[in-house]
Amino acid sequence: MKLDRQGLADRHAWEEKGYDLPRFDREAVEKATKEAPFWVHFGAGNIFKAFQANVVQRLLNEGVLDRGLVVAEGFDYEIIEKMNRPHDDYNILVTLKADGTVEKTVIGSIMESLVLDSENEKQFARLREIFEQDSLQMCTFTITEKGYSLVDGKGALLQAVKADFAAGPEKPSSYMGKVASLLYTRYQAGAKPIAMVSTDNCSHNGDKLQAAVLAFAEKWTENGSADPGFLSYIQDRDKVSFPWTMIDKITPRPDASIEKILLEDGVEGLEPVITSKNTYVAPFVNAEECEYLVVEDAFPNGRPPLEKGGLLFTDRETVDKVEKMKVCTCLNPLHTTLAVYGCLLGYRTISDEMKDPQLVKMVEIIGYQEGLPVVVNPGVLDPKEFIDTVLQVRVPNPFMPDTPQRIATDTSQKLAIRFGETIKAYQASKELDVQSLNLIPLVFAGWLRYLMAVDDEGKPFELSPDPLLDTVCPYVAGLKLKEGQDVEAAVKPVLKMKQIFGVDLYEVGMAGKVCGYLQELTAGTGAVRAALRKYVP
Repeated sequence: MKLDRQGLADRHAWEEKGYDLPRFDREAVEKATKEAPFWVHFGAGNIFKAFQANVVQRLLNEGVLDRGLVVAEGFDYEIIEKMNRPHDDYNILVTLKADGTVEKTVIGSIMESLVLDSENEKQFARLREIFEQDSLQMCTFTITEKGYSLVDGKGALLQAVKADFAAGPEKPSSYMGKVASLLYTRYQAGAKPIAMVSTDNCSHNGDKLQAAVLAFAEKWTENGSADPGFLSYIQDRDKVSFPWTMIDKITPRPDASIEKILLEDGVEGLEPVITSKNTYVAPFVNAEECEYLVVEDAFPNGRPPLEKGGLLFTDRETVDKVEKMKVCTCLNPLHTTLAVYGCLLGYRTISDEMKDPQLVKMVEIIGYQEGLPVVVNPGVLDPKEFIDTVLQVRVPNPFMPDTPQRIATDTSQKLAIRFGETIKAYQASKELDVQSLNLIPLVFAGWLRYLMAVDDEGKPFELSPDPLLDTVCPYVAGLKLKEGQDVEAAVKPVLKMKQIFGVDLYEVGMAGKVCGYLQELTAGTGAVRAALRKYVP
C-alpha cells in the first residue's frame, strides 16, 4: 500500500483497512484547479494538512466544490520536494478521538504544490501566473506568527527584508517580500480583488499580514520600483482584504505510535524526514477531532460556501471576541501554563499532566477564575463551554501525543497575548483588581525558572526554540537552585520588557509577586512542586 497515485488505484486494499478515500474524480478536479485556481495556501505544514485540506476534501466529496487547493511553501522548500512530490500530494490524516478510536483519511484535495522561491524561476513564474487569474479568490496562511515579522528579536530590520525594500518586487528573498511581489503581479494584471487570509494562531492575524505587505508597498512605491497605484490597491479593502480569523485545532508532530498503526496496516514509505531547516515532516498527520475556524466575512472576489465545511463566517468584531476568548483565556494560556510547568516537572505528554492534581487545578483557576471574568461572550461560541471542552475532553485526551516541549516553543512571543491582554483588561476594569491575579504571575515566574534549563530534580533539559533565548537567558544564567539569592536583581530588566509580557510588570504592580514566586521556585530541587502545593493546594 503505497501512498501515491498508483498505490491508491487499489482502493479495495485501503478501504479494507478502514481508510476513507477521496470520493471525487481527482483528475478532473486537478485539471479544473490548474485552469482556474481559486485558493492558494501558504505553509505546507501539519495544521494545513489536518484542517484546511480536510475541509476542502469533504466539500469535494459532497460535490460542493469542483476544484481543490494549491499549496506553496515559502520557508522550507524540502517539505514540497521530499514529502509532497514523492506522494503525489496525498497525505494521511489520523484523527485521534478521546474515546480511543481513530479515523484514517487519505487526503487528496491538494492539486498542485509549489515552492515560494524567487530563485526557482519556473515555480515562481507559475505562482505569478496563478495570481494573474480572475478565478483566484483567496490566499490563506499557516506560517506561524513570526512568519509575518520583518524584524529580528531585537527589533532590527531583517537583512533579507532590507535588501528587498531596496531591490523592489522583481526577485525578493524574504517571505513577506515574495508575497507582496505576487500581489504586485495581481495589481499589474488589472488590480484584481483578492482576500489575504491569515489563519495563524495569533491576535488580529490579518493586521499582521497587512502591516507586512503594506511595508513593502510603501517602500517600493516610495523608491519607484513599483507603480504608485500599488499602495492604493493594497490599502483598498474592496480590492485586497486582510480578514481576521480565529483557528483552533491541536495538531502535534507526527508521532511514532501513529506511524506504527499505519505500518501495521501495510502502508509503505512512511519514514519521516527531518529537513536541513530542522522541520520534522511525515506523509501523515495526527490531530484531535475538535476544530474551529472563525473568519471575518470579507472576500472582495467572492468565496465558495465553506460554511458547509464547518467554518464560521461572521463580522470582524465577533472574530475579535472569539479570538480573545480563545487566545487570551480559554485555551492558549492554559496550554502555555502546562508547557512551562510540564517541562520543569519532567512530563513528556500534555495528557499526563492532566492527571496531576496541582496542574489541573492551576489551569482551572487561570481559565475559570482569572481569565473568564474579562471574556466577552462572542455569541457564536460559548466561553465556559469552550473551556469545559478544553479541560475535560481535548487536553486530557491520552491518544493525543502532544508534548509540553512542543508547546513551549516561542513562549516569549506568546506571553504578551496569552496573559498580557488579561492583565490589561483587569487594569481597565472598575470592578477587577490586578492584585487579585495570583496564578498568572506564577506562570511568569515559572517561565523565568524554565529559562534556567534545569528541571525540578536538578537535571538539565533542552530549551525549546525561541527567538529571544539569547536575549533573556543571560539574565538567569547566574541563578542557582539555592535559597537566599537575589533573583530580582537578576531578572528586573526582563520584567520591564513589554514586548514579552505585554506590560511592564513593575508598572502594573506585579513584579514583586513574580520575584517572590521565582525566589521560591529556585530554592532548591523539589522547589517547583513545593510551590505548586503551596499556591494550588
